[in-house]
Amino acid sequence: MMRAAEKVIITTAVTGSVNVPSQSPHLPLSAGQVAEAALGAIEAGSAIVHLHARHPDGRPTFEVEVFERIIGGITAHSDAVLNITTGGSTAMTMEQRLAAAVRFRPELASLNMGSMNFVFAGIADKVTEWKHDWEKPYVLNTYSHPFINTFETIEHTLRTLGEAGTRFEYECYDIGHLYSLAYFLDKGLARPPLLIQGVFGILGGIGADHDNLDHMVRIADRLFGDDYSFSAFAAGRDQMEFAAHSARLGGHVRVGLEDSLWIGRGRLAESNAQQVRKIRAVIEDQGGQIATPADAREMLALRGIDDGRAT
Repeated sequence: MMRAAEKVIITTAVTGSVNVPSQSPHLPLSAGQVAEAALGAIEAGSAIVHLHARHPDGRPTFEVEVFERIIGGITAHSDAVLNITTGGSTAMTMEQRLAAAVRFRPELASLNMGSMNFVFAGIADKVTEWKHDWEKPYVLNTYSHPFINTFETIEHTLRTLGEAGTRFEYECYDIGHLYSLAYFLDKGLARPPLLIQGVFGILGGIGADHDNLDHMVRIADRLFGDDYSFSAFAAGRDQMEFAAHSARLGGHVRVGLEDSLWIGRGRLAESNAQQVRKIRAVIEDQGGQIATPADAREMLALRGIDDGRAT
């Protein structure tokens, strides 16, 4: 069975690369806004912040200079765990997607466990007025261009970042991704304890059905025994219900404006911190305790902040 969480780690995915500015005025865009949003989430109880970077107009970027401003803005005020994306966006090359993690050697980095159709073209059906010219073509492009994560690039990422002491949030969008992770574990490239992030509700991946969450945990139990911790989130309106379900199972949770722009039915979230406060209240109402950054480092066997984290 997975390692039951004595304390629940809240990860906040602050901005991502899916949602676009025309959907919400509250989506953090500039480096300063992303750092400020991350600090707000940390203050509210998030032990880990998952970071993407954008230009001020919202376009996703891989530029290390932008990441540097974000990271510096956080580390000057907090010892929270930084989780840098290697997913970037579907429009980036693998080298571009890895650039920030290679440069800053974070304690934790995300790693998508397979190529897939990762479709968010439906955003175009809901936006009536676009703020920027880049947004509509960007979201529509996902209908015809898959998100590529080959075994070769996964192995390259594991070797390149693993040698620098980075550990991974293994993002699994389907059951097959668990078996891919088991392959890399057998090869000795993925090292326990594993942090498996179940991702539900992306068009092209496993659906946001609660039976699917139970099923993913059952298969992970069979494959990994107690060598893993589990976290889960669902995109969009099912965000909070899936987080609460994951916590009830003994897992961790992820929230943030990357995954959902909402705080309730028809109500846009005004900040990442607002979502953190909501899930924290749910967890504490269920009798759970919230993990600190130090707790998260211990549970996930992270190296700590004294071993070369660049700012």
